[in-house]
Amino acid sequence: MSDRQQLADSEPRLPASEEDVDATGQPSAPAPRRRRGRRIALIVLLVLALLAGGGVLAGGLYYRSVNSSIDRVDAFTGVPEESRPQVVAKGAMNIMILGSDSRDPENTGGSRSDTIILAHLPKDRSSAQLISIPRDTWTHVPRSDQGRGGRDAKINAAYAWGGVPLMVQTVEKFTGVRIDHVAMVDFAGFKEIVDALGGIEIDVEQAFTSTHSLNPGGKREFVAGRQTMDGAAALDYARERYAFANGDFTRIKHQQQVIKAILDKAASGGTLSSPTKLNSFVKATANSVAVDKSMSLVDLAMEMRHLRSGNLGFYTCPVKGTGQVGSESVVFPDNTRTKQMFDAVRRDSVSEIVAAGK
Repeated sequence: MSDRQQLADSEPRLPASEEDVDATGQPSAPAPRRRRGRRIALIVLLVLALLAGGGVLAGGLYYRSVNSSIDRVDAFTGVPEESRPQVVAKGAMNIMILGSDSRDPENTGGSRSDTIILAHLPKDRSSAQLISIPRDTWTHVPRSDQGRGGRDAKINAAYAWGGVPLMVQTVEKFTGVRIDHVAMVDFAGFKEIVDALGGIEIDVEQAFTSTHSLNPGGKREFVAGRQTMDGAAALDYARERYAFANGDFTRIKHQQQVIKAILDKAASGGTLSSPTKLNSFVKATANSVAVDKSMSLVDLAMEMRHLRSGNLGFYTCPVKGTGQVGSESVVFPDNTRTKQMFDAVRRDSVSEIVAAGK
């Protein structure tokens, strides 16, 4: 597949006015379905780092098959250099992760990104901070090369109006943080990844019913407490938002739980020591990969080989709450606390990031 074809698969194709759901998970105007391209999350990078730590990538095993499976997207072409934030902390790295749930029956607005995460890797690579930005965050979206945008809107509208490059511009303007790399994920890919690991352990905080499940009939009951989930259950858990009063905020928390659980399971030793499990796992992850053209997945994995889930911090961008702007339900950021958090990211001050995220 050519670079142009790959990028076309990841570019939006729907009118900017079409919506999927609001910040509380309520459906709004439907839009036509479209085929999704392959996606990736930082989870793949971190898991490959675990494999590197086990000597797998360092010894060259799977390198060729993993590397040849990686799709590339044109993330920075057309992003005006003069408008981009300056690098403050040399050696630190910031990765923008865009995610969507293509298997969610209610998510028909395929041109918008459901999940936005800014992942900060400090200069010493001793930890990673993953900051989720609610998709309905109300902010300014710069004008795209096609003349769309140039006004305040939900942050995920940037993808509909100008694809990945406009999303880079918008997140950089919102955070003041320079984006070094971009990664993409379809959260439906969790199913294959979790099954390749033989299931994961999740502590369910409260019982609820998923009404858009992969089960026949579309429902799955989750009981409170710690339990083992297979891929289908983990996907239902990570995608559900309609069952909760605060909708997308609970979904963000559950996605973070699933990412941590996958890393815990991958690091447990069983995957690394079993060629069969390792092969299934690498296949399940590598086949979903799409990153920007300049990212070296294996080099990054080697840099991060000492990371484990205990070194990861999960945070959500500070908000004031939800409200209405015209007919749209939006999330209003807490500008003071948001500035403090992302200023700490720019300066690579992990302790301040942690403090701002409390």
